[in-house]
Amino acid sequence: MRKFAYNKYLVWIILAGLIASLIICWQRYHVETNNSQIDMVLDFDSVTHLAEQEGLDFFEVLHRMKGAGITTIAVYDATFEKLNRQGKVLAMPGSEILGNYQSGVLTDEFWRQAVEENLIDAERIYIIGRNLITYEEVKKDLILRLGKERVKPITIGEVEIIEVKDRYETFIKKPVTMPSEELAIVKDAGMNILARPANFVGCTPDKIREVFRRFDGYPVTEIVFNGNEVLGAYDYVDATAEEMKKRDIIFGVIESYSQLQFYPQAGMEQLARDLGYERVARLHVIPPYDQNKISLNTAIHRWLRTDYERNIRINLFRIYEKQAAGMTLAETNFKYVNETAKDLKNGGYSLGTAGTFENYYPNRFLRFLVIIGTVAAGVLCLSLISRTLNDNQKAQLIIFGVLAVLAGVPILMGAGGKVRLIAALVSANVFPALAIIWQLDRFRSLRLKARWESIRSKSDGGSEYPKIQVRGELSIGQIIWLAVASLFLTSLISMFGAAYLAGALSDIIYFLEFEIFRGIKLTFVMPLIIVSIAFLQRFNVIDELRKNFTATDQLKEILEMHVTVKDLMAVFIVIAALAILLIRSGHSTGMPVLDVEVRLREWLEDTFYARPRSKEIFLGHPFFILMVAAFLKKFPKKILFVLTIIATIGQSSMVETFAHVHTPIFVSFMRGIDGLIPGAIFGGILVLAIYFGNKFYKKKFANS
Repeated sequence: MRKFAYNKYLVWIILAGLIASLIICWQRYHVETNNSQIDMVLDFDSVTHLAEQEGLDFFEVLHRMKGAGITTIAVYDATFEKLNRQGKVLAMPGSEILGNYQSGVLTDEFWRQAVEENLIDAERIYIIGRNLITYEEVKKDLILRLGKERVKPITIGEVEIIEVKDRYETFIKKPVTMPSEELAIVKDAGMNILARPANFVGCTPDKIREVFRRFDGYPVTEIVFNGNEVLGAYDYVDATAEEMKKRDIIFGVIESYSQLQFYPQAGMEQLARDLGYERVARLHVIPPYDQNKISLNTAIHRWLRTDYERNIRINLFRIYEKQAAGMTLAETNFKYVNETAKDLKNGGYSLGTAGTFENYYPNRFLRFLVIIGTVAAGVLCLSLISRTLNDNQKAQLIIFGVLAVLAGVPILMGAGGKVRLIAALVSANVFPALAIIWQLDRFRSLRLKARWESIRSKSDGGSEYPKIQVRGELSIGQIIWLAVASLFLTSLISMFGAAYLAGALSDIIYFLEFEIFRGIKLTFVMPLIIVSIAFLQRFNVIDELRKNFTATDQLKEILEMHVTVKDLMAVFIVIAALAILLIRSGHSTGMPVLDVEVRLREWLEDTFYARPRSKEIFLGHPFFILMVAAFLKKFPKKILFVLTIIATIGQSSMVETFAHVHTPIFVSFMRGIDGLIPGAIFGGILVLAIYFGNKFYKKKFANS
């Protein structure tokens, strides 16, 4: 039996890196638990819409929403479409005014006088105010955004109107002014304001300062920019950051619908850097098409999961457009907000201005130890799949030394962003493979110790040789116990990789997802390849009687084998299953999710602290138990190979969970534990079912 040696120097370096990784993980845990305040936000227009639809007083609805748990009201730049509807100002195209005059339907003497004095141009837009405060704000903001050459106040009789050069169809939808009247209403209600201004063409630092002056005197605590650009993009983002710093305003970034990074806004990343990541919070809103499909209770519980699983700190609510059974529309939405607030408070969160992370970056030396530990793990893994390298420990140390210098020096210098990503990728791929490979080597010897013993005897002139004698069989209970213990040991080693991955990437930029782990799909494939090579280096799946038959030898023989259509179909099914597994990984796959799977996920979410992954609880871990049982019962190597590969999927998935750095590390840890324990139970049940099924079949066959 060809044995593979584990380089003790590399093992000690890995342990040193593990200690550094655990220190970083502990620091990260405290950074995450200290960020526990959620801002519950509702649009000003949503309050208006709900009040109008239910025939309620606006201020009554606003007061009840505050009592239910809403802490902040979002106020947007108003458009003329909205201002016209409110009757505060009126914008009309000159062509319409002239057309009505010519057709005789223009009865308003003011506009008739304007036409008769040749003050109306068919290619212009004319704005008249019905609310003096709003009119003055609109005039000021139109000049600010469009320029004096396109905006001209004119007087008709004693009344001033505004003439604008623009295309009416697009102008009517443009955000034009931040309404101070709405800001004042929110302030008087004792609530905070999340401002949603939009960028505009010709924005300069002076104009940015004018936009922010509108906020002075009002409790604007957060800004989430409306549209595809932050204010000042592309040239003056620094001026926006400066004004936000002066007013201690938090920058809200909108989580993408795919839950991967953000809704793209030009200038967003520069603003976050200039402002400081410690002044940035993640915002989530349930998309309308999603909210319309889910029940009220599902939406309520979804918020808590969203906040604790993805570090969301701004919850932007959309009101329900349909009432729940037995309730009015207003009662439905009050319950929606109130029950969500209760869930969050019971989950340990407080409500108020959005919490933010401290500006956390781990100590460079700790990160250096993590990086060189990753290098050591990579070299050790290579030595366990290459017989040549395994026989030459000096070569292993030389390779480690060169790679450690190349990877470690940039980290000590305060750089090495790419190195950290590579280290995380190596950790995610190598440690699950190392865990399974160690188990393979362990069971190659443990199986012999469990079932055989060596007896010294003499023959052939006194020379000694080992004589093998069979011991008693292990009971089914002992097999399951040994398999479960092995699963926990193997998972512990895999969790070393999770700690390494977290140690390589943990900092505020990754918490907020301005940087993300890349290579998720590779982490599902590479460990399977590594373990396959390691298995073939240790066992001959082609001919179990042939010894020292290398992986290359077996691969050549497999390629030269004659196969049947049945064999091809089996290979096709395996490839298709792996392809589906790969495609389904990640955030956005395009593959439909079956209703039964949705219900299963909901059950798992309600049952466990963090929903365990299906490929761990129902696939990887149960098959690991089967794999160990198969080793102990001396199943054919082909079957062992398949079971080992499937078992590797569960270990890879446990580590890959930690690649989602925006998820709190404790949640990722509990997700792994929540999958491990029931997965082991399912595996034990599966082994028992096969054992008793086999006994029943043999008994029935013997009696027939």
